[in-house]
Amino acid sequence: MRKEDCFYLGKIVRKHSFRGEVVAKLDTDEPALYNNLESVFVMLNNNLVPFFIEKSLLRKGNQLRLKFEDVEDEAAADAIMGAALYLPIAFLPKLSGKKFYFHEIIQFEIEDVNYGKIGVITGVNDTTAQPLFEIDANGKEVFIPMIDNFIKEVDRQNRKIIVETPEGLIDLYLD
Repeated sequence: MRKEDCFYLGKIVRKHSFRGEVVAKLDTDEPALYNNLESVFVMLNNNLVPFFIEKSLLRKGNQLRLKFEDVEDEAAADAIMGAALYLPIAFLPKLSGKKFYFHEIIQFEIEDVNYGKIGVITGVNDTTAQPLFEIDANGKEVFIPMIDNFIKEVDRQNRKIIVETPEGLIDLYLD
């Protein structure tokens, strides 16, 4: 399995017992969806390694207690401490309406109701206070905040997002 074919689920943050149990902090708004997994991929030495789950228990919101097969003691748990957990993209629940996954909209066209076609989404910058669409507008870079009120439609069939931005925002980049 390649990392590009997976999504980040969370990270092993601490040991739970001397029997090799660990606690993972899940990076999701719906942790209950991942309570009964059969396996996950654990990133070890830059490789995704499948780990099979004997039992799991959701605790404190987004913390999942895990007992992996073949992780029987504290030393084995120490070996995976801090490791990232991944699942295949196919495990993501389908979204509809104006909700989308960041990876899903790469290469979508983006169009403003007033300005017209802007360009193609090349990425999402989520390191800022507000995530931004990164857009290639015929060689010029445009950033549009991913604000719910700006997003008017997500057309998955035609791979297009329609936004309505404040007057002058796009002109800042393209004039």
